[in-house]
Amino acid sequence: MTDIPRRAVSRTAKLAALPLGFAGRTVLGMGKRVTGLASDVISAEIQQRTAEQLFSVLGQLKGGAMKFGQALSVFEAALPEEIAAPYRQALTKLQEAAPPLPAASVHKVLAEQLGPDWRDLFVEFNDVPAAAASIGQVHRARWREPGYDESGAPHSRDVAVKIQYPGAGDALLADLKQLSRLGGMFRAIQPGLDVKPLLAELRERITEELDYELEAESQRTFAAAYADDPEIFIPEVVNASPRVLVTEWVTGTPLADIIREGTEEERDEAGRLMATLHLSAPQRAGLLHADPHPGNFRLLPDGRLGVIDFGAVARMPEGTPEPIGRIAAMALRGDADEVVAGLRSEGFIGSAEEIDAEGVLDFIRPMLEPIAADGFRFTRAWLRAEAGRLASPRSPTYQLSKRLNLPPSYLLIHRVTLGSIGVLCQLEAKAPYRSILERWLPGFAPVA
Repeated sequence: MTDIPRRAVSRTAKLAALPLGFAGRTVLGMGKRVTGLASDVISAEIQQRTAEQLFSVLGQLKGGAMKFGQALSVFEAALPEEIAAPYRQALTKLQEAAPPLPAASVHKVLAEQLGPDWRDLFVEFNDVPAAAASIGQVHRARWREPGYDESGAPHSRDVAVKIQYPGAGDALLADLKQLSRLGGMFRAIQPGLDVKPLLAELRERITEELDYELEAESQRTFAAAYADDPEIFIPEVVNASPRVLVTEWVTGTPLADIIREGTEEERDEAGRLMATLHLSAPQRAGLLHADPHPGNFRLLPDGRLGVIDFGAVARMPEGTPEPIGRIAAMALRGDADEVVAGLRSEGFIGSAEEIDAEGVLDFIRPMLEPIAADGFRFTRAWLRAEAGRLASPRSPTYQLSKRLNLPPSYLLIHRVTLGSIGVLCQLEAKAPYRSILERWLPGFAPVA
């Protein structure tokens, strides 16, 4: 059987080869600098070649490498366009071109998880996968329902059958361990990009994502919270076992297609719905959808946003922490001292740290531009400007950021919010984001 562990040696070799290629390009860059070629040209050349090699290798792998690439994909909008173009191309392949499991391997997993008579549960089952994910692949099938129609044919419905790759857990851990050694490469692609916290969080969530019964529980919670919702659609869970999850099939336009070729109206509406899901879920479901990459969303023919993956969620039974909304509202009003007091009480600023309140306000307010007015259009240019402001070591903003903390309780919220903003910038979506916050974010009082 072809599975992930059998390919472990070649997978590790591909990942291990990445720093060697990067080192060679860096030496080449130094040599050209000596001959007088402009350093910014060399830097761009190294960035582009590194990005091309990095995502080419990631695209050939499953497990942690693919999951990491998906997690990074939402930050693509922050990259310079000459690097973002090959990045987008590689990440599209990452979503669509992972080598499928052979049919015999698929059948073995189905027999182990659903029983030796698993075929009796389906009227049809397509052995060719409809999609590949980081730890599994999805097959389209027709699930057998009770009863028969007038012609004697059994009742059935279209379902998505997600099947976990054999050995996925070990592969995830091995890949993430290897990738943690590649921080220098990612800094070459985007200075200031620190991938270690992202990798640490992915490692912590592996156990949950490998348990499809736990994912089914989260999906049922979301489905109950958004039942008959006019804007958000959550497919029903049909059957679940530890390594096989059967859910209602969702027909719609993938968000990646809307990003690439959607109309302005479609992109704006997709952005509004994404923001609504992100901000409303903690209040409505007590959960935060924690994997906001475009592959997990569809725009349905009736205009709703379909959500199709719940392997990564954050449990927030009390909803979004109220201080987030309260401090954001104070910053928009220009209450510098109150902002510092709020940040200090939540642990963002040390209790003994002497800090300039107006400087903190200057640090925060550009980030809040999307909610400072009734409507805002997210763009790649805006995100690149913000990334540059925050990442340049010569910037006063960068120096101030080194004196601020990110409390552990806010780490996941911060990462998911950044990821969602990345998708909104890929969509270049305009929407009334402030009114969405006013409705769903506790503590965010309307700003005069």
